[in-house]
Amino acid sequence: MSDEPQEPEEGHTKVSGEQQYGAEQIDKLEGLEAVRKRPGMYIGDPDVRGLHHCVFEVLDNSIDEHLAGYCDKIRIAIHVDGSISIIDDGRGIPVDVHPKFGIPAVELVLTSLHAGGKFGQGAYKYSGGLHGVGAKCVNALSDWFKAEVKRQGKVHAIMFERGKTVKPLEVIGEVPETQTGTTITFFPDATIFTDTIEFEFERLAKRLRELAFLNPGLTIELEDERPETKQKGTYFYAKGIEQFVRQLGESKTLVHADPVILKGKRKVEVEYDGKVMEDDVFADVVFQYNDSYNDHILCYANSIPNADGGTHLTGFRTALTRAINQYAKANKILKDKDPALSGDDVREGIICVISVKMPNPRFSSQTKDKLVNVEIEGVVSSIVYEGLQTYFEENPNLAKTVIDKAVNAARAREAARKARETVRKSVMSGGGLPGKLADCSERDPAKSELFIVEGDSAGGSAKSGRNRLNQAILPLRGKVINVEKARLHKALQNKEIQAMITAIGAGIGEGDQEGAFLLEKVRYHKIVIMTDADVDGAHIRTLLLTFFCRHMAELVKAGYLYIAQPPLYKVTRKKREEYVADEPQLQKILISLGSDDVSLRKPGGGEVVAPDMLRSVLDTLAHLTRYTKALEGHGGNFKELLAARQDGKLPEYMVRVREGNDEEVLYFPSERELLSYAAENRDLRLFDEELSETEIEEHREKFAGVIRRAVKFELHEATPISKLLARLSEFGLETDPFFSSDGKPLYELAEGDEGDPLPVMNLFEILERVMDIGQRGVRIQRFKGLGEMNAKELYSTTMDPETRKLLRVRLDEENDLEADRMFDVLMGDVVEPRKRFIEDNALNVQNLDV
Repeated sequence: MSDEPQEPEEGHTKVSGEQQYGAEQIDKLEGLEAVRKRPGMYIGDPDVRGLHHCVFEVLDNSIDEHLAGYCDKIRIAIHVDGSISIIDDGRGIPVDVHPKFGIPAVELVLTSLHAGGKFGQGAYKYSGGLHGVGAKCVNALSDWFKAEVKRQGKVHAIMFERGKTVKPLEVIGEVPETQTGTTITFFPDATIFTDTIEFEFERLAKRLRELAFLNPGLTIELEDERPETKQKGTYFYAKGIEQFVRQLGESKTLVHADPVILKGKRKVEVEYDGKVMEDDVFADVVFQYNDSYNDHILCYANSIPNADGGTHLTGFRTALTRAINQYAKANKILKDKDPALSGDDVREGIICVISVKMPNPRFSSQTKDKLVNVEIEGVVSSIVYEGLQTYFEENPNLAKTVIDKAVNAARAREAARKARETVRKSVMSGGGLPGKLADCSERDPAKSELFIVEGDSAGGSAKSGRNRLNQAILPLRGKVINVEKARLHKALQNKEIQAMITAIGAGIGEGDQEGAFLLEKVRYHKIVIMTDADVDGAHIRTLLLTFFCRHMAELVKAGYLYIAQPPLYKVTRKKREEYVADEPQLQKILISLGSDDVSLRKPGGGEVVAPDMLRSVLDTLAHLTRYTKALEGHGGNFKELLAARQDGKLPEYMVRVREGNDEEVLYFPSERELLSYAAENRDLRLFDEELSETEIEEHREKFAGVIRRAVKFELHEATPISKLLARLSEFGLETDPFFSSDGKPLYELAEGDEGDPLPVMNLFEILERVMDIGQRGVRIQRFKGLGEMNAKELYSTTMDPETRKLLRVRLDEENDLEADRMFDVLMGDVVEPRKRFIEDNALNVQNLDV
């Protein structure tokens, strides 16, 4: 038989090993199934950033309503069950049946890819959503998704689960015709967002603050209803991005008091449905210089942040460099023989916000990180160049100040180059690595780790306990220089800074000059800051973070920088010994200890919960407590909520009605019953109804002049409470009744074989009593310094890859601005913001070291 490969017969699939590739291997993903299968194509990685990107996709639709002139207020609420609502007072998504597709328009735009009102039909002129994939992607990636639309005097509702309609559009109530808007509520799907499904208030607040700055006249409210993180924020800025720039510079020493404001409009050619026509592009550029050594330029197109900049950023940079050099030469501030100032020189210490509003923007990806419209570069460049020429002519003193700062930056850059060269030469001629470094034998950076350790004592323990194959130790003596208050050439004179630079081996600073930082030369791909858990340790850690983020930012962005998490506690009970990282983990340990020798049973009967299930019962009760506390925060009562169940289902709404000094709490199974009650009690204005003078008089007569007030709550706690009660039942615990009603215990907790059993009058007492038992005979030791641990303890708890916990330091477009602000506040020259920060956070301090 021939060894030559044989061609397959016609109609058969060629087989290689066990893999086949033929027509049967070709598939087509229908509708939103493609989004669930490949979420990264639409929202980026389904991590914490992708989770919050879902909120911003829905939010962008409300912003588009504002840009179109129909929305003045947006409210975002994080609910206690983990869901989130985005509420606006825009026109409301159309609810009429689409003549072409035969389904309600709201269902079409929330389930069909590339369906929307932003394809040139005239609904939106300046829009951030272009492809018709935003909100429906969020729908596809949600466990459940609910839309409510107020339009034409009616409240319409539709419900989806994982992108599929489960409750068709229906009218659930009536409102005045003047009330319009859309409410989107969704709960992210944990099978997609496997890292986390918990929304972060500060991450949302940062974006909402930006949007309020970029859209003067728009009010945005954010509320976190979760009891452990409960807080509110309202964002409204009448002067827009001028206030934005002022706020960004409030922790810095300013070079000039007032920001430079440049605005303009240009005509550009735009293609609509194959037709080329002229349309307006608006550009707002505001900047202000400070005496820091870094620049921060934020770019936005139609209120969408462009973290990677784009053509508007290129246009600004070009115009700024050209305008400053031209003015400096023309006015003899720079001599003809002097070299032109570089872009880095003229941008040092600048804070700038660039905002363009344009029809038909184009971005490099669905996440819209980079604007790619070529025509925008010329628009921004001409507005900035012409505006600066005029501004400098009218403000010659400011022009000279800016140019002098750029000249100083150029000189400092040259001094830093020489200092880098000196450090590089001293390394090459003086034997290379610093003497205090205990290096590892591994030469592959991907397998090597460097621990930067505070003090010689901890350094000695770390050297003794380390794995010499791939773990290097660099002890630091004292505190490194604060690089926030010193230029690079000054920082390079510090011995500890020099030791870190030479140990890491990649140079320092930006640019393409000799000695500048090169990521590919980094000798360790894990650089771990390991300091004590006290005030001095926190200060040293902050100084090191400032150094790395300011002068080795690429190393941080590559994910090479970590912070060690040595344990805070050592818990000892009998012969059991555990190391505990923080307070929540300590609580879990106490529950674990308390449940070791405890059984739960019916009074006088046998066990009702298997011993291996008791810990799951306790964890479930701890979660349940979180939601009952949230309910109590609304003024509700868990026992009353259970009593209001209908057909086993908990109420979805609660209303507190106050009449004089009396208060009544009412529960409603669904919004339909709530709307019916609101229609019969219009004086309560549960949905902000407008009352006529006649109606007001009628209500006064009806209630003898007493004014009734009410507040309504959507009980987002109801769903998770129902799930937790069902889980307790699965573990063998009867949850009805939850509370004893006849004075007799529901259960007994027996500890060991001796002693009287403890009565349980309600299920929450199970958790309380086990916690009490867990704290008996426990010795808790708190570590304050790494030196308190011997070499073996330090390695096993903090350095061993099998057991340690490391925090990776993340620096990207999501947190770069916030990191810069915190470095300014904590490490900068201006004292007032630091004082204010301390005052604002004084009551939040834990583990105070005095």
